[in-house]
Amino acid sequence: MGVELVLQGKEMRSSKAFAGRARKEKLSVVKNGDATVESESDHTTIACVSGFLVNMPRRRVQLVTPVPASGRWPLGYRIVDERFFETPDEFRDEVQSMIYEHMHESPPPNRPIRFRGDLQYEVKRHHFLLRSCHIEYQVPDNAASSVGDLIAGGRCTASELVAQVVTDGASAIAVADELDQLHMRGLLEEDLDERFAWRNGEGTT
Repeated sequence: MGVELVLQGKEMRSSKAFAGRARKEKLSVVKNGDATVESESDHTTIACVSGFLVNMPRRRVQLVTPVPASGRWPLGYRIVDERFFETPDEFRDEVQSMIYEHMHESPPPNRPIRFRGDLQYEVKRHHFLLRSCHIEYQVPDNAASSVGDLIAGGRCTASELVAQVVTDGASAIAVADELDQLHMRGLLEEDLDERFAWRNGEGTT
């Protein structure tokens, strides 16, 4: 099997990502005035997959997903949840529990609903635009109460949004389908849990 080597070392001109220990050490040097910090927008994540990260010595399983390294997620991936286990049965149960709790086909009805923090929202006639630094999304929006405005306001849950738009005469099925499409395209914010943010490495429990 062919194996790709992405060599990293002190002699390399640039790092793969401004994340993890390299990020921590560079920020420490910058704090002492010996260097300048690299722009976080120039780097992406160290992770390549969304899935389960298993640490067998610590008997820990984490559900992770890639994100650009930042102060909030310095390791280059977001920790959605983590569990600890002692036996194979407990491992299976914890994985199944995380799948059930976090892998939703639709936006959870009682969770605040808002657009991803990196997206710029712009209203147009009969649609709205969502722009990231790499791509632009155009989304139809014909309801009397603008679905886009309600999501951008970030003051209601998915069920509250549907109830308000339906009260103004829109079809509940159509609105729910629109939210599902936004969810499936990854345009809604999911990083709402503070429990695992700002961790710097494996030593954190």
